[in-house]
Amino acid sequence: MSIKTAGKGRNRNERFVYQDDDAIEKPFNWSQLHRLYTYMKPYRRQLMPVLIMMLLGTLTRLTIPFLMIFVIDRIVDPKYGTGNITTLVLIGGAMLGLYIIQWAANTYRIKFTNIIGQGVIFDLRNDLFQHIQKLSFRFYDKRPAGSVLVRVTNDVNALQDLFTNGVVNLLMDCIQLAGIVIILLALNVKLGLAVMITVPLMIIVSTSLRKRIRFAWQDVRMKQSRINAHLNESIQGMKVTQAYVQEKDNLAFFKHMNTDNIKSWNKASALNQSFGPVIEITAAIGTCILFWYGATLIQDKVITVGLLVAFATYIGNFWEPINRLGQMYSQLLIAMASSERIFEFIDEKPTVSEKEQAVQLPEIHGDVTLENIVFEYEANRPALKGISIDVKAGQSIALVGHTGSGKSTIINLLCRFYDPVQGRICIDGYDIKDVTIESLRAQVGLVMQDTFIFAGSIRDNIRYGRLDASEEEIVKAAQAVNAHHFIMELPEGYETQVEERGNVLSMGQRQLLSFARALLANPRILILDEATASIDTETELKIQEALKTLLAGRTSFMIAHRLSTIRHADEIIVLDHGRIVEQGNHEELLAKKGVYNGLIEAQYRYL
Repeated sequence: MSIKTAGKGRNRNERFVYQDDDAIEKPFNWSQLHRLYTYMKPYRRQLMPVLIMMLLGTLTRLTIPFLMIFVIDRIVDPKYGTGNITTLVLIGGAMLGLYIIQWAANTYRIKFTNIIGQGVIFDLRNDLFQHIQKLSFRFYDKRPAGSVLVRVTNDVNALQDLFTNGVVNLLMDCIQLAGIVIILLALNVKLGLAVMITVPLMIIVSTSLRKRIRFAWQDVRMKQSRINAHLNESIQGMKVTQAYVQEKDNLAFFKHMNTDNIKSWNKASALNQSFGPVIEITAAIGTCILFWYGATLIQDKVITVGLLVAFATYIGNFWEPINRLGQMYSQLLIAMASSERIFEFIDEKPTVSEKEQAVQLPEIHGDVTLENIVFEYEANRPALKGISIDVKAGQSIALVGHTGSGKSTIINLLCRFYDPVQGRICIDGYDIKDVTIESLRAQVGLVMQDTFIFAGSIRDNIRYGRLDASEEEIVKAAQAVNAHHFIMELPEGYETQVEERGNVLSMGQRQLLSFARALLANPRILILDEATASIDTETELKIQEALKTLLAGRTSFMIAHRLSTIRHADEIIVLDHGRIVEQGNHEELLAKKGVYNGLIEAQYRYL
């Protein structure tokens, strides 16, 4: 759990400080934005028709005000006489046609940009999930599960608007702005420059808001991540919360976090909305300049009324994309705050990784050697201190010792969840660092005390050990560990649906399913990490009988505090503070009257 207790004197609601999601202090850089848009490359073909429709819609929008000059001037100027009607009908028909084209082009653009955008989000979320599955245990040791969850859900969702509308709208608005500026200057340079004199002012004001908005949205993402982390922790620890009657205190803490989140959101939203008034004020000033200076030019007969109306229309169309670009920039800042957090995970390198020349581990016999293993979870705090073990194929090895002696650490290193700081581990002579992780773990079965049951059917949970297993193989695995009987007593047998973590099953039943899952995978090395700790004595006796057959011919490592379960092991290794203090079989260690004998006596003393 990556939380720490606050110092004395602090508010009770501030007792925990999540350390995972500190604000990311990085400058806005376009290379990261470019990295985001590389996800659009696979959709280039689909994007081309959208860009054509966007260009067509923009051109029609730029053409319509230009036609208004002829319409108004021919009505106002009497020299055209009655022939005006025919011209008006023709121009009106042309304008109607342009509006229809614009509507059709925009409809097509909106539909397919959403389709493309959702495809990009799909790819990004897949890449992120694929990557976090490759990350080592050290990564998860430092972060609450809720913090990881928010990156895959909330932060990716925050990019949807950018990809579904942002990219094409940005191009469309830039083209529209460029087209309007060119047309205004072509119609009348002086009037065009006069109405755009407020643009630099707007840019100066809006630029000063950028950094503040960006960090405000980063703070929002950070607060939301902390809420998700706390929610995940609270839900998983609900039994403890209710058992210790801490609901009120937990609610108070959640309210405190929720209040911080609301404050951050309101601050970011207020800054985000400040772009609108800046645009509106600038547009109002520009409009005043237009009509004041435009009226003067009409009186001087420099421009016509129709040209002034067209100018007003173009100016209205000018500030609209400016406003959208302001919103787009705010949207971009939100997206950048999320993308920084997403790419922080994607750029995270696994501490346990394969070599480029890693080879497939062939089918093994099961010889295992640990040579002078030193390991640290934290710097300068060794969990293992020079461990050396030589195990022959088919042997059963028991690891015993007090809590914190290093038993589970050895198991974690065997599965290569971590890498040792010093020394090496070999299986059949292969250094496990030289083989692919998949080929290693495919031949190592692991059954833990806190077994995880996935939401789904009993059959699916057993088959998780080998997805191509037949119905007969699934049943045989269940029968071998004495799970078949209780499964058949369930309402739908192997089709019975269990919820996440298998809460409808007893602890012992969940352990039996995990046994079946591991055995179905048919590993050459089988690891039992306190696997019988949650099983009653009667069930344990049945499992012990099954294990005699199932472990035959396999190399096995067993961790057990209940020492009666490992007395038949070929070799018992006694650990203390990361060192091997005794080694031998049950009878040999009892005869030594040492640490192992003391553990046995202590256990029977309290029975």
